[in-house]
Amino acid sequence: MENPLLHDKEKLKKRRTSYFRRRKKVIISVISVLCLLILFLYLYQFTNIIVRLPDSLSSTSQPGDWAMFQHDLTHSGSTNQVGDVAQGNLKWSFTADSAIHSSPAVANGIVYVGSRDGNLYALDVETGDLLWNFQASSWVESSPAVVNGIVYFGSNDGQMYAVDADTGAELWSFDTYYVVRSSPAVVNGKVYFGGDNHYVYALSAETGEQQWAYETGNMVTSSPAISEGILFIGSSDGFFYALNAHTGRLRLKFDSYSFASSSPAIQDGIGYFVSANGIIYAIDIMARNWLWEHKMITMWRAAYLYGIAPAPPAPSGYIWSYKTWMRARSSPTIVGNIMYTGIENGLISLNMDTGAELWRFESEGTITSSAAVASDVLYVGSEDGNLYALDMATGAVLWSYDTGMMITSSPAVDNGVVYIASHNGTLYAIE
Repeated sequence: MENPLLHDKEKLKKRRTSYFRRRKKVIISVISVLCLLILFLYLYQFTNIIVRLPDSLSSTSQPGDWAMFQHDLTHSGSTNQVGDVAQGNLKWSFTADSAIHSSPAVANGIVYVGSRDGNLYALDVETGDLLWNFQASSWVESSPAVVNGIVYFGSNDGQMYAVDADTGAELWSFDTYYVVRSSPAVVNGKVYFGGDNHYVYALSAETGEQQWAYETGNMVTSSPAISEGILFIGSSDGFFYALNAHTGRLRLKFDSYSFASSSPAIQDGIGYFVSANGIIYAIDIMARNWLWEHKMITMWRAAYLYGIAPAPPAPSGYIWSYKTWMRARSSPTIVGNIMYTGIENGLISLNMDTGAELWRFESEGTITSSAAVASDVLYVGSEDGNLYALDMATGAVLWSYDTGMMITSSPAVDNGVVYIASHNGTLYAIE
């Protein structure tokens, strides 16, 4: 006769075996899900596989035009054009009703510039005659961008405007409810800019409808530079941000430890900018922050100072920096491996390969104007009221033109003519 106790033990053994098998399957399943989740988060955060960058960025100045701030989407500040060279002679001038800080744009035979009298002006490049003006409700300090027959610009009335380039007729406006001093970048059917409400925006270029908005920690007066699907821009919170231009998703947040109001430039995937304390940075715009980097790095530095941790690594994206030892508000101009940027009352030429300063030009006033380059001549305005033409190789002054009042606008160059505005309310065409 079968022993009942032995039978029960066999049943209990089978149940235990079955239980441990199920438990093992559950553990394996949970671990697999966690691994897949970690893999997904890694691919999402640190690669372009899940969230892809835009394939192309094509809107830029046409040959011979200077259709946006610092010429193009990367803010090169250079036409790469060889031809007639301005000799410092006045071709024409146009006077608005108030100071001009906005930098001019030139496209299709028309010069566009904003003024603190609240107008955006369109002028004939040959004569300086007024073709039309558009009246906003406050200062226009944002520099216009002209793309596909439309002029885009911001105003201190809080609006980003789109107007017809030939007639000045308003096509649409977008209200941020705060001052807009950032100059727009327009590409792939989107308008990108920053606002004093701390946001970076992407709008539909056709309708003005908001596509995305990214909140920084302070005002955004910097103008965005765009390359390889990355939007690179500074904020007054001291950080420069690299965002996916298509989605607005943060990829890199770089701490400059200083007021970051100047606009960056990009070349070959490297972003360059000058912090308010005069440090020039070179940043890999394709880099990503590691997890909780800005929270962890503070504790790491403290531990290092107490001698209980090794030296912390360089911030994500950092390539090199150069201390000028002077305050700066100008944006860099890049030609080949040479950078030109304003610092206090001077302008320096820096070899980006070696970090060597090649020359330094000094004016009688602060230089906040960003330099423009054409045919081996560098043009820059100064708060001493002069537009200077400098030899790119030596920094020697070729000529200067005195406007009589400070210049904070940046020059535009088109077919051998330099366009520069002054706080006396006048836009000059100098040939």
